[in-house]
Amino acid sequence: WSRHPQLQHELSVFSIEYNRLVNTTFAFDSITNANPALYVSMRNQFVPSVGYTLTYRSPAADPHPLLVQASVKEAGNLLAGVYALAGRPWSEADKHLLGSPFAQFVKATLEARYTRRLNSRFNLATRFFAGAVYSYGNSSRAPYGEQFYVGGANSVRAFSARTVGPGGYYAPRSRYSYIDQTGDLKLEANAELRARLFGSLHGAVFLDAGNVWLIRPDARRPESALTLRNMKRIAVGTGVGLRYDLSFLVIRVDLGVGLHAPYDTNHRGFYNIERFRESLVLHFAVGYPF
Repeated sequence: WSRHPQLQHELSVFSIEYNRLVNTTFAFDSITNANPALYVSMRNQFVPSVGYTLTYRSPAADPHPLLVQASVKEAGNLLAGVYALAGRPWSEADKHLLGSPFAQFVKATLEARYTRRLNSRFNLATRFFAGAVYSYGNSSRAPYGEQFYVGGANSVRAFSARTVGPGGYYAPRSRYSYIDQTGDLKLEANAELRARLFGSLHGAVFLDAGNVWLIRPDARRPESALTLRNMKRIAVGTGVGLRYDLSFLVIRVDLGVGLHAPYDTNHRGFYNIERFRESLVLHFAVGYPF
C-alpha cells in the first residue's frame, strides 16, 4: 500500500516455504556429510516467515533518480513461541513441524541506488547494498536460499557467481566449490559510468567491490568469520560493457577484470591477481545490473 507518492509499504503477513532434497548425487552427499553446517542449511525444512519492505522512490521528474529499499524478515518465532507455551525451551534446537525441522532466523537488507545525470550523453549510476541474516533458537544456519553471495552479472562482475568469500576463505577450485561460498553478512558497492553511444547502443565502464562473511566461525572455512581483520578483505573489480536497449528489453554484455581478490595469493600489494587471463569474466544478461 502507499499513502505517499514516493513511499510504498509491502507486508507479508504469513508465508511458508518447504525445502526438500528429493534426489541427490553421491558427490553432493559426500560434500554435505563432510560439512555439517552446509547440510543444516540445505536439509529438508519449513520456513514460516513474516516480512516487511519499505521502498522510497524519488519523483519521476527528478533528473537524478534515487531509490532506497529496506526490508526485514523473520522466520520461526511464532512456532517457537507455541512450542515454548507447550514447555519446550526456546533455545532447544531441531524442533519439528510435520516431521521436518523449521528455520528460525531474522534477516535485514538495505539497498540504495542513485543515478546522477552528468549531461545528455552520460550518467553515473551508483548502488550500495548491505544485508545480514542471523539464525538462532531452532537453527544454527539460515536456509541456503536466505544466505548472501557475491559475484555474477548483477554483483561484483569481475568474479563469477558464488566465487568470492566468505571473508578471506579460498575454496579449492572444483565444480562444487561455489556451494561453500555464501555468508551471513554482505556489503557491496557499485559504480557505473553509462554513455549513449549511438542509436540504441549504450556503453559502460564500471567499478564493483564487495564480500560476504560468516557471523559464526566455521573451522572448515578459515578466515571466513566476521572480524575487523577480515572486514578489510574486499573483492574489487572493474570492466567495460555494452547494452542494447530495445525499450522493452535491454540486452547486456559485461567484461569484468579482477583487481583484488579477498584471499591471499602469491602476489603482494593491491593488485594480487596471479594471472591476468584468470581475472577476466564475461557476462551475458538481460536488464541493467542496478
